[in-house]
Amino acid sequence: MLRLARSCLVVLVGPSASGKSTWAEEWFPAEQVVSADRLRALVGEGEHDQRAGTDAFAVLDLVLERRLRRGLLTVVDTLGLERERRRSYVALARRHGVPVVAVAFDDVPAAECRARNAQRARPVPPKVLAGQLGRWAAVREELADDGFDAVHSPGPVRIVHPELLPAPAAAIRQQEDPMALSFGLQIATFDWPGGPVEIGARLASVARAAEDAGFTSLWVMDHFIQIPQVGRHWDNMLDSWTTLGFLAGHTSRATLGTLVTGITYRNVGHLAKIVATLDVLSGGRAVCGIGAGWFEREHKAYGFDFPPRRRRFEMLEDALQVLPLMWGPGAPPFEGKVVTVSEALCYPRPVQERIPILVGGSGERRTLRLVAQYADACNLFGDAATVRHKVEVLRAHCADVGRDPAAVEVTHLASALVSDDAGAALQARAVAGTVEEHIGRYRELAEAGVQTEMVRLDTLDEESIAGFAPVVAAFQS
Repeated sequence: MLRLARSCLVVLVGPSASGKSTWAEEWFPAEQVVSADRLRALVGEGEHDQRAGTDAFAVLDLVLERRLRRGLLTVVDTLGLERERRRSYVALARRHGVPVVAVAFDDVPAAECRARNAQRARPVPPKVLAGQLGRWAAVREELADDGFDAVHSPGPVRIVHPELLPAPAAAIRQQEDPMALSFGLQIATFDWPGGPVEIGARLASVARAAEDAGFTSLWVMDHFIQIPQVGRHWDNMLDSWTTLGFLAGHTSRATLGTLVTGITYRNVGHLAKIVATLDVLSGGRAVCGIGAGWFEREHKAYGFDFPPRRRRFEMLEDALQVLPLMWGPGAPPFEGKVVTVSEALCYPRPVQERIPILVGGSGERRTLRLVAQYADACNLFGDAATVRHKVEVLRAHCADVGRDPAAVEVTHLASALVSDDAGAALQARAVAGTVEEHIGRYRELAEAGVQTEMVRLDTLDEESIAGFAPVVAAFQS
């Protein structure tokens, strides 16, 4: 089985009549295959018009440039015997940041190629085919040094999200030498059938199903309008902290937090009171996720000030310092760059000795430094390589401020869809894959330093949660 990224360049290499076009037609839609023969027919008098070859390849190069610029899966159906041209394809893929693989048609005997060619309506001249077959062994050896990410033999194809390409090997590592990883469920949408009258019952059922499936935390976004990355502005969106209070009454074990509260939306002292109230009423399960805020449209719609980015980060830094004071003993005053609190007064005190503070965002210069100085957790995005780099940056900031990096929990947010349907991988907005592929994906993230994975399921219902449960179970000690 060839596992190919849904955004990649596939270069077919082989003599005439070795089966390249037949294989491409079987496994890829016609619009994904860029064929030199078809382009000769387009710019010349037919597929076998060799005089149109130069123009055909000029069009081919233009089409490849435009498709790779858009990150579209593209199959190059040419002979692929010219090394200079193969390397130009590799260079083009590298410029556009997409994987590039070769498929070498080396399992067809020369005699069969000659027999197939002889049966064609317009066969390749025998002398030309003999030359191709004579060069094939050398071409096959060259492929290993052409810069391709992989060289495959033809076979059945499964299209997967790029993050899932190394998943099978990582899943085996998880089976043989398990790593622990906690899972949180992000509840980002509230548009269940039945409308608003059904939201409460549906939300309670989802929360209970998540606890039963092994999720150790539940998270909601702190937005008043649905964000464009998730849905439409007229989709249902609940108030975050009210929703967490509701979830506290329908769960017993999961921690509850925002991912994340915008610092511009509430007076910081009032925010401290809200979080402390949730902690008391949930029996010590509150987490305060906080960030600088970014959704300008939402601020304007609800009448919130939207200060420049620098001032928002000053507000965030002040909040990171004053929130623990509000939750701690006494009533000390606080004077920050932006925030002033005459009395850090909050009763009842939280149940937890320290309510964990999570900072959202992964900016290397400012956000992760604030995490190192003040926070208990960070929330990162991206693939395993990106996360590994961000964790290294965080550790460097911890060293600068004299803090043990082990004191900061690394969390990660990503979407997921568990499905055996290969077509789902192409259609879903989430990262779609099998249970095994997701186990491998999260193993790689765990190896990169992630300790808690925040999952946003593509469909949020009891069935989808149950379908994800085997992934959670694979990381439970």
